[in-house]
Amino acid sequence: MDGYDVVVVGGGAAGLNGALMLARARRSVVVLDAGAPRNAPADGVHGLLGREGMPPAALLERGRAEVRGYGGQVVPAEVESVERAGDGFEVRLADGRAVRARRVLVATGLVDELPDVPGLHERWGRDVLHCPYCHGWEVRDQAIGVLGSGPLSVHQALLLRQWSADVTFFPHTMAPPSAEEAEQLAARGIRVVEGEVDSLEIVDDRVVGLRMADGELVRRDAVAVAPRMVARVGFLKALGLEPVPHLAGEHLPSEAGRTEVPGVWVAGNITDLAAQVGGAAAAGAAAAGQINADLVVEETRVAVAVHRRGGAGAPPGAGERPVRAGRGE
Repeated sequence: MDGYDVVVVGGGAAGLNGALMLARARRSVVVLDAGAPRNAPADGVHGLLGREGMPPAALLERGRAEVRGYGGQVVPAEVESVERAGDGFEVRLADGRAVRARRVLVATGLVDELPDVPGLHERWGRDVLHCPYCHGWEVRDQAIGVLGSGPLSVHQALLLRQWSADVTFFPHTMAPPSAEEAEQLAARGIRVVEGEVDSLEIVDDRVVGLRMADGELVRRDAVAVAPRMVARVGFLKALGLEPVPHLAGEHLPSEAGRTEVPGVWVAGNITDLAAQVGGAAAAGAAAAGQINADLVVEETRVAVAVHRRGGAGAPPGAGERPVRAGRGE
């Protein structure tokens, strides 16, 4: 592939919305998408105004079409590394190709690491959930079990009490709730079942309960668990960018999308673990605006230098910049 003003790594809501804004700003932009969206198992996207309940795959397909409609490119590709190359960057792909960029927007999202309990992975995004704002309505008034997995588990149980009066907390391998937590749970009518959970019980393609290590089956219609969320940033090591610990896992910190490496921005769950689809998309748009402004400052500085030398070889104006199209799509 040839060079671009901006390479966007990640084709989810944050990456596509960033690319859309950049393409509308008449920037040459390519989205490199590995095709592994975090919300793929979910039936629908929720809490997104105007797109409530829309299947995640349909939302992304519409986004890709919108980016392409403004001249942006979306290329299926897995990024292996991003390295500094002169005053820009070289993005190397797993298939051996490479693409150059003046700026990079990283929106690769994160990976949900679940406890090693049989049945959790298979039901993830269906009747095993983590975000009550994303999926609480779908399990309202059902018997919900909250599996302890980290420091936010008791808080998760208290939150889900808003959607159902029948919530049971399973500390599992965690320490029992503190005295204060136990009082809070009891005050809200949340039962605590001690002991390790052996597996989820599945009948006719649905969760029916949690099987305890002692053999007891505690019947539940849905299970909530707080996964350990880890940002997908291994390919940024050559730039010195690595994730840092977070209460809920690991993320790549940023200052309103700017990383400590000039020219590299981040948006979405890679930096904001709690962002829903709408928040991730908004962050992508905000980062795109900053990137375009940063490029304008650079181009204006070059234009002023040329102007002072008499104007020979001045850079093209708006709409005259040649489109540097990729050849790998």
